[in-house]
Amino acid sequence: MASSFSLSKPPPPFFTQDWRCCRVGLQISVAPPLKLQKAFPTTIVSSSNNVSSLETAPGTELDAVSTFSEIVPDTVVFDDFERFPPTAATVSSSLLLGICSLPDTKFKSAIETALADGECCTKENPDDRLACFYNKALVNVGADLAKAVPGRVSTEVDARLAYDTHGIIRKVHELLKLYNEVEVPQERLLFKIPSTWQGIEASRLLESEGILTHLTFVYSFPQAAAAAQAGASVIQIFVGRLRDWARNHSGDAEVEAACLKGEDPGISLVTKAYNYIQKHGYKSKLMAAAVRNKQDLFSLLGVDYLIIPLKILLSLKDSVTSPEEKYSYIRRLSPSAAATFSFNEEELVKWDQLSFASAMGPAAEELLGVGLEGYVNQTRRVEELFGKIWPPPNV
Repeated sequence: MASSFSLSKPPPPFFTQDWRCCRVGLQISVAPPLKLQKAFPTTIVSSSNNVSSLETAPGTELDAVSTFSEIVPDTVVFDDFERFPPTAATVSSSLLLGICSLPDTKFKSAIETALADGECCTKENPDDRLACFYNKALVNVGADLAKAVPGRVSTEVDARLAYDTHGIIRKVHELLKLYNEVEVPQERLLFKIPSTWQGIEASRLLESEGILTHLTFVYSFPQAAAAAQAGASVIQIFVGRLRDWARNHSGDAEVEAACLKGEDPGISLVTKAYNYIQKHGYKSKLMAAAVRNKQDLFSLLGVDYLIIPLKILLSLKDSVTSPEEKYSYIRRLSPSAAATFSFNEEELVKWDQLSFASAMGPAAEELLGVGLEGYVNQTRRVEELFGKIWPPPNV
């Protein structure tokens, strides 16, 4: 049976739109159109897990979607913490760059403290010194975020280690030691690892130690299934990025199979991965990212976590309804629907490195490569920036 893992601690309409799915040239719509008015009343999920029952208290679309999936704001604008208090957070190279670029944030001191760290300052090798500063900055910001959110903090693992299983494990142990020094307990932490085969193997070994992992850059069913088999706590799929690839490329069997069925490839992958996890009792929770619009969001209701951009959050929160308005609100992904989903024999294999490599299509390979390159470049930019501003005043 699946576990009750949650990012939170403790757990806490539909637009008709057609677009070109991919170069096979099909017109698709994500799901049958559902009439959507301005907003929804507060809703409660029914025991059938399919359609919500209705309350008469006024609410918003944000209230409604939050009854089906846990909403994670996709923003590094720290003033938005009050408007959209996050239940969980991620500390990453991108976040560190964002903090450094802002004139004044409550996380600035976390980086300044890292740059003043005595252990790092004594390292003679410049590369070792910068790496030390980088790790300290990640952990210091992560520790501050752990005070700001009730749930877990996911910490990005250096993408330069993406193809080094033991390197990933050593890095996670190193970061855990630093978190222990600033008194952040292990159960409050996740470690964000790219979904290469080596990353998935690292996740398996870390989870066997009781260390929670968050596998990212998932763009194919083999990645999602292998991650679930490894016992990853969170598996993250980027819906919009897969759609973007499909619009401009061809030759990926998995993507084109979704398009031939009139489905968006990103939403199809999330649905299939969710059904696989639920039907076969894996503990993993599924996170949908790169959600581009409300249609994406409403098509994914029921997935464990939805990362929602600020613009969509504002629209959801501003859509208020009166108690007299009544709607039904459909859960698209549910354990009951997963139980009836069929998988072929090839999809039910026990994944190993060889079968994984042969099943990875061009979409997943290209998007994974692009994602890793972006993470590596951001990490280098942070280290270069630290090299320019070190030593800080009074050091």
